[in-house]
Amino acid sequence: MEKAKVSVIQLFAMMFIFNLGTSLIVAYGIDAKKDAWLAILLGMCMGMILFFIYYSLFRQYPNLPLTGYARKIFGKNLGWIIGLLYVLGFLYMAARNVRDFGSLLVSSTLPETPLLAVNVSLVLVICYVLYLGIEVLGRTAEVFIVVLLLLGVAGNFFVLVSGNVDFHQLRPFLEHGLKLPLRVAFRDVFFFPYGEMIAFTMLLPYLNRPKLVKKVWLSAIVSSGLLLSWTASLNIAILGVDVVERSVFPTLVTIGKVNLFDFIERLDAIVVFTMLLTVFFKVSIFLYSAVIGMVDLFKLNNRQQILLPIGVIVIFLSMTMASSFPEHLEEGHYVLHYYSRSS
Repeated sequence: MEKAKVSVIQLFAMMFIFNLGTSLIVAYGIDAKKDAWLAILLGMCMGMILFFIYYSLFRQYPNLPLTGYARKIFGKNLGWIIGLLYVLGFLYMAARNVRDFGSLLVSSTLPETPLLAVNVSLVLVICYVLYLGIEVLGRTAEVFIVVLLLLGVAGNFFVLVSGNVDFHQLRPFLEHGLKLPLRVAFRDVFFFPYGEMIAFTMLLPYLNRPKLVKKVWLSAIVSSGLLLSWTASLNIAILGVDVVERSVFPTLVTIGKVNLFDFIERLDAIVVFTMLLTVFFKVSIFLYSAVIGMVDLFKLNNRQQILLPIGVIVIFLSMTMASSFPEHLEEGHYVLHYYSRSS
């Protein structure tokens, strides 16, 4: 393993940004209709329960990544196969997020730019940062979480003062009963993004203060969950449930409605740049977790020598996993439901 350490603040920043990911932009939890915000909060609570499983394993094997203690628990051969499956899963999720960002950028900002050019640019930058090490990624997250929060405050301010918000669209509360948000929370929100946080089990051995893992992880879950719930509420309050359900990126549509004094408008760049930051760190975590897993499973001496080849694999997967973006979204729902049933 790399001889490096990340601070508590850096780990929190990475976890917080990771959880926002594409969840901040897409129609998150909308299958629960007007109670999407409640489904997100319920999923957040389920994510906290899931954390204690990861935490108990970390306490038993504080110096090993997931691929390491999988072999301790299940035996050398079966544990090796389980570890490899997780590594492949990390690569797949990294590719999905790259495709999400590329599709958003091409559809909203750079319609004449090939998708491949966007995906290659993003992955190469990520590979360069990861080549420098986990400490550099942690320090980068520490800086950009401030930028992300400033963008969020600015975006929310302009949306709230635009006059487009109607919180009556969130009523009636529990219109379809409690069963619907509970089902959506377990089926969708629980895995995305909280189940995906299993990638951090590969990074916890790098924490310089292991005793604070519980506080950091739970703080990241709660803060990101509240923010995602608020964003879902705001989207519904402005667009209505029907429009949010039909929108691929409802947050982009929401902020696109801002028009103050015929001067402050076209604020789509806030959403695009926000997604750039969140996807950058989410893909970085998945990619780095996959690299650590490869190094551990195949007993490699140098993680840097496999970074670029793995980056090329992620680019290839992001371009070939679906022939169109609607097909990509449909595949994502299938994968999401498969994992929620098997968890």
